[in-house]
Amino acid sequence: MEFGPCPTREAQGAILAHSVRTADRVFKKGHVLGADDLAAIRRAGIDELVIARLGDSDVPESLAAKRISEKLAGTNVRVGAPFTGRANVYSEVDGLTLLDAEAIDALNQIDESITVATLAPFERVIPRQILATIKIIPFAAPEKTVQEAERLLESGRALSVARFIPRKVATIITRHQETRPVLLDKTRAAIATRIHRIGSETTLEREVAHSAEVLAPLLQEAARENDLVLIFGASAITDRRDVIPLAIEQAGGTVVHFGMPVDPGNLLLVGKLDGADIIGLPGCARSPKLNGFDLVLWRLAAGLPVGPKEIAAMGVGGLLTEIPLRPQPRDEPHQHLAPRIAAIILAAGASMRMGNNKLLTKLNDVPMVRKVVAAASASAAEPVIVVTGNESAMVRDALAGCNARLVDNPEFASGLSSSLRRGLSAVPPDCDGVIVLLGDMPEVDAALVDKLIAAFDPEEDRAICAATRHGKRGNPVLFARRFFAEIQTIEGDVGARGLIGAYPDLVCEVEADSDAPLIDIDTSEDLAAYRKERG
Repeated sequence: MEFGPCPTREAQGAILAHSVRTADRVFKKGHVLGADDLAAIRRAGIDELVIARLGDSDVPESLAAKRISEKLAGTNVRVGAPFTGRANVYSEVDGLTLLDAEAIDALNQIDESITVATLAPFERVIPRQILATIKIIPFAAPEKTVQEAERLLESGRALSVARFIPRKVATIITRHQETRPVLLDKTRAAIATRIHRIGSETTLEREVAHSAEVLAPLLQEAARENDLVLIFGASAITDRRDVIPLAIEQAGGTVVHFGMPVDPGNLLLVGKLDGADIIGLPGCARSPKLNGFDLVLWRLAAGLPVGPKEIAAMGVGGLLTEIPLRPQPRDEPHQHLAPRIAAIILAAGASMRMGNNKLLTKLNDVPMVRKVVAAASASAAEPVIVVTGNESAMVRDALAGCNARLVDNPEFASGLSSSLRRGLSAVPPDCDGVIVLLGDMPEVDAALVDKLIAAFDPEEDRAICAATRHGKRGNPVLFARRFFAEIQTIEGDVGARGLIGAYPDLVCEVEADSDAPLIDIDTSEDLAAYRKERG
């Protein structure tokens, strides 16, 4: 790969290494320079640029990240679309991360151009949470390096998520005569919260005296009807001959392991009875903060083994006590989530230039609007909202069975802006942004939608992401939530594209792999040309 300064007049087709600003536009790092771009840059008086040119043996950064991330990802994992040499890997389920740490270490040692950062093994994750990010440092990686990375990850087991399996849980709390009711209430609440968070339910809850003779028959009953039994004692377990382990053995069960190298949580016990897992809880289980009970509960919920070997291995990283440099609460897992982006498909127009409702026109026996909805539904956008208006009933019939939320706009004749407002009103409050698609653009596919979502990062000044082709802007366009109120004020037959000119510093142009962003069907001539070109 070539890298360095280059006269502006000779930079066509090169990759811009550092962002450049002109009077009316920002050309961002990584932009592939076209003739019109260079003309605008030269008019701004910039005669030299720092550029990169790829060689025949180079793999472009985003393609390299895509290839490696697809080999890295295993069970219950989704790979996001790459952008600027970065591909994120997300959890699809509630569960725990499973990692081949040796493979990740080896991957990071192949070449400095490839970096992979992951969460820690057995970390608690939720859907849409980022598990790993693959970043190609320069603008390309050598083909032989990418191939070596792919071979290393061939097994497909380097990164996956063990899904939480719903458990039937029995909770038993023992008490002394002097045990305060407020402590019992606090204990019940903390345990119930943890059970709820792993997607399980409590089917039996009892409170009994702190006695092995009383506890043993209750354990037998609990183990017959449940597959997980939690025991919180009025006194902490201090020995294998204490009340709770003794009751387990009297009931016919086995103490698998007592004690763990995790603080808080040292005095935890794991046992078995009639196929049910039993946990004798440490005193810290009463606290909502992260402790050894959580580590064991999560693994059992994920169907992972918890024996002496596994418990002994928890010592590295097992010091969970808060320190002054990290005073945040530990009762909730840290979550770095993928942005939630809704899709709005505008399908309300009167199609006046076509003479009939173009959205119902069949392309390969599929109504045009259904093709667009299918593309959005196959992407990471969620939910997919379709705004209908003209011939609403017929459009709805054409979309029967689609995974989309239909919203009618009775004021569609007043212009595109009214449909935008109706669509925005249906966007859930937890969405971070919205991608606006037109119902007459049949070549837009899920890959392009995902590429726009991957580019979205308001913290990096990528709050508006516009699809382009050879530097020419088209559709779809993604807008951050911060612009919703402004979009709601737009009137007439115009969309939100005016925001692109109003906020040039926040615009990210996303180059498509085809002419899809520029192809829309407005007239019968457009339709005839489209059909002729595509046979």
